[in-house]
Amino acid sequence: MLTTRPNQSCEREELVLDGLRVVSFSVPYQQSMGIWQRLRAFFDFMLRATKEGMKYQDVDLVIATSTPLTVGYPALRIKHALKIPYVFEVRDLWPEVPIQMGALENPLLQRIARWFERKIYVNANHVVTLSPGMQKGVTKYIPQDRTSMIPNMAKIHEFWPREINMAFVEELGLHPASFKVIHFGSLGLANGAEYIIEAARAMVNNADVEFIFLGGGSTEKMLKEKCRELKLENVKFLGKYPMDLTSEIVNFCDVSVVTFKDLPVLYTNSPNKFFDSLSAGKPIIVNSPGWTKDIVEKHNCGFFVNPSKPEELVERILFLKQNPAITAEMGAKSRWLAENQYDKSILCRQFANVVENCLNNP
Repeated sequence: MLTTRPNQSCEREELVLDGLRVVSFSVPYQQSMGIWQRLRAFFDFMLRATKEGMKYQDVDLVIATSTPLTVGYPALRIKHALKIPYVFEVRDLWPEVPIQMGALENPLLQRIARWFERKIYVNANHVVTLSPGMQKGVTKYIPQDRTSMIPNMAKIHEFWPREINMAFVEELGLHPASFKVIHFGSLGLANGAEYIIEAARAMVNNADVEFIFLGGGSTEKMLKEKCRELKLENVKFLGKYPMDLTSEIVNFCDVSVVTFKDLPVLYTNSPNKFFDSLSAGKPIIVNSPGWTKDIVEKHNCGFFVNPSKPEELVERILFLKQNPAITAEMGAKSRWLAENQYDKSILCRQFANVVENCLNNP
């Protein structure tokens, strides 16, 4: 496996994890970076991974997982050099995401990026996507029978419903009896978390409702400043925690909110926090009118709210607070979905089938 790491102690590091040889490169990357800094990081890894990957001859198949799209380049080089199959996993539709987000405005760079996107898909033996919307984006270039939709996996052993750790609640300075609304994970531009701040602002007089942000990102500072300006004491920024403590915090919250900016390309997203929330047995409120909306409505495990109307988020939060039986029922349905449709034992088998088919039918 070729990857990057945040540790800057050495340029290249090699170790074995669970029997898998992992080579990682020190490539600085943060969400706060500008577009040119990010592109530099992407190309830095692309060149290092290509040089490293070309050293190996005993390879039967290459799997590359985006984003960014540039991870496909070393895989293509290895595929052509060794004449072996190549599987590409699309975790976001690039370059459409940075284009619609306004991060890639140069028309020439857009044309080059779209040309490269097509080259990646056309040369892949099979393309795996994380949502139906992503799959639709890929089938502009290749037949659907060369694609599969295999979403993110629910981590049912890392996130699960259990007794609340009240000592940890108090240690974090939260109210033991409040109704807790959590957004956990990235706070990047795409997440549109200011939508949640607007809902918190409308609920400033509801002292028994707390909004909790867990994680960080490029908009965290701006969000904190806005809360200070508005004097919102019902919003708590807890920072980043390892997965075991993140799981504890999610467990004692009542509802999970998954928000994104109102951009068509983001309707296709497949956020980890959504599937972790299913595993945790939480009702989920989403504001993206894509397939996550379809899931929560079809399985009655949460609500969709209009991304331009934070008052709808307020209404749904108050509804769940006032109806604990419905909240518990929705949470149970979330957990059922995690166990029966999105568990890794199910989805890993699907991915393995793709790999086996490519090996048997190169």
